[in-house]
Amino acid sequence: MTRWADLDALRPAVAADVQVVTSDGKSIAAHSFVLGTASPVLERMIERARRGWNAECTIRVLGVSSDAVFAFLQLLYASRVTPEDEEVVTAHGPQLLALSHAYRIGWLKRAAEASVTARLTPEHAVDMLKLARLCDAPRLYLRCARLAAKDFAAVERSDGWRFARRHDAALELEILQLLEDADQRRERWARERASREAYRQLGEAMDSLEHIFSDDGCSCADADADAPPCRGLRLLMRHYATCGARKAAPGGGCTRCKRMVQLFRLHASVCDRAAPHNDGDHPCRVPLCSHFKGKMRAEKADKTWRLLVKKVTRARAMSRLAAGREREVVPEVVAASWARYSSSGGARLR
Repeated sequence: MTRWADLDALRPAVAADVQVVTSDGKSIAAHSFVLGTASPVLERMIERARRGWNAECTIRVLGVSSDAVFAFLQLLYASRVTPEDEEVVTAHGPQLLALSHAYRIGWLKRAAEASVTARLTPEHAVDMLKLARLCDAPRLYLRCARLAAKDFAAVERSDGWRFARRHDAALELEILQLLEDADQRRERWARERASREAYRQLGEAMDSLEHIFSDDGCSCADADADAPPCRGLRLLMRHYATCGARKAAPGGGCTRCKRMVQLFRLHASVCDRAAPHNDGDHPCRVPLCSHFKGKMRAEKADKTWRLLVKKVTRARAMSRLAAGREREVVPEVVAASWARYSSSGGARLR
């Protein structure tokens, strides 16, 4: 049969000097210098099995089918995975991954791992997860974990999951831990998205304050969807000016008044305009801006407030860049933060 013909056809100048015996007892003739060059493990096996100079030796490649062993040797002779060999790698992907890991053939292991990862299904996720752990295949392991978290209902119906529940408590616990980590990661991402949205909205409020108290004044129509969200701020400031509770209890007032004071304070923290008594730049016209700037010079803000100012400033800068305002100058705090982020390697995947 041509499939089981000796591999002498690939190296016609030298006779085969190694017999590779498979699990079902079949023998495949091969060349020791080809196997030894491709794998240091096979090289040591051949050296131990050989009893004399130029003597033929026998090595055993067990644990997989004969077809997989033949495909393994065929790829070793080719020294690479060609487009014509993709079908072979696809047909024997898990077995080739195990063989390439056991015999330390890096290029074949990467090709087999990529092939198995690309064709992974929920029915085989548990089996491939265990294989990835045994063969140190991180890409395949991560893909199995993500697939189990995404479609655990289908994974529960697989034979691999039923076997793990009955006979492999460690694997079952590992999969459940992966699912819990995935849930916690999604919750953390949701909290981060909510935080970014809150900082973005605070940045828009700061822009609206500057827009309302600009030299030209606010001429936005309430029904204009593209205009800054000025209407809500104008109503809030109108309430702040006429609130009886704030006038009756200075420093106190209702919740909306306290919220307006916090917005004024936040504006003073991010405002870079000159004070009214300084010459040169146009002074800031937002109410209480100079008052809060004076308090900040006299009293140092707490760490939580400084962090809030930093994140709102960054959110404003990112919004301006996203809106295509290339002429806007990125604040110094954002530039310094980005420099530390890049230098520390944080830009890489976590």
